[in-house]
Amino acid sequence: MLKLENINKQYVEHRALENINVTFQSDQTTVIVGPSGSGKSTLLRSLNLLEQPDSGIYTLDNQVIDFSQPITTQTLLWTRRQTGMVFQQPRMFDHLSVLKNITEAPIQVLKEPKATAQAEALKLLAAVGLADTANRYPYQLSGGQTQRVAIARALAMKPKYLLLDEPTSALDPELEAQILHILNQIAKTDQTMIIVTHNMDFARAAADRILFLEDGQIQFDGTPTDFFDHPTARIEHFLNAYKFTD
Repeated sequence: MLKLENINKQYVEHRALENINVTFQSDQTTVIVGPSGSGKSTLLRSLNLLEQPDSGIYTLDNQVIDFSQPITTQTLLWTRRQTGMVFQQPRMFDHLSVLKNITEAPIQVLKEPKATAQAEALKLLAAVGLADTANRYPYQLSGGQTQRVAIARALAMKPKYLLLDEPTSALDPELEAQILHILNQIAKTDQTMIIVTHNMDFARAAADRILFLEDGQIQFDGTPTDFFDHPTARIEHFLNAYKFTD
C-alpha cells in the first residue's frame, strides 16, 4: 500500500501539488490523467522520491516518510527498490547489450547470481515481444523497442509497484499501440501499476481506478465507468478535447 497524506509541493511560481490525500492499493492499476501542468508527473515521481514534496506524510508499506524532515540515503534507496520507474524517454547504457542493460541492476543491487539474472531477463524480453534482441545494443533498437526494454528492465528489479510516466507519448500511434498492449497484459497480472498517460482508450481498458488531477489537486478518484460514462462537466470537457485531438 502507498499512502500520501497532506502532500504539498511548491515551485517558484507554481503549486504543483496541493493537499494531496490518496491511497494506492496493491494489485490494482491506477491511471492518472489530467491536463498539462496539472501535477500528474510530480505526483508519480513523488512516489519514487525523484521529487520530494515540501510537506506531508508518505507511507510505503510499513515505512513512514515525513517530507518535512531530511530523507536518509538508506530510505531513498529502499523506496526506489520498491517502486520501479519507467520514463517517457528511457536512457540505457549505450556500451552494454540489451541483456546486460537488464541484468546489471539485479546482479549489482539485488546480488542475484548472473545465471539467474540472465534467465529472468530473457523471460522478460520474451514477455515484451523482444526475445531476439538480447545481444543487440541500444542504438540498434527502435523507439518502441527501447520502451519495451525499459519495461523489462524495471520488472527485472521485482518492484512491488511499477510506476510509468507517459510511457508512450514520444511514440507514433503504431508503436504506442504495441506498448499499451504490453501494459494491458501486465495489468492482468498481480503487478501493481500506477500510470500517467494521455491515452484515454488505454485508461478505459486497463485501469481499475482513475485519478483526474487539475491545478495540483485530485478532482476525481473512482472507477473508469464513472469517469467515462458519468463524467462531471469538467471531465466531459476534458474528454471531448481528446476526442477532437484524435
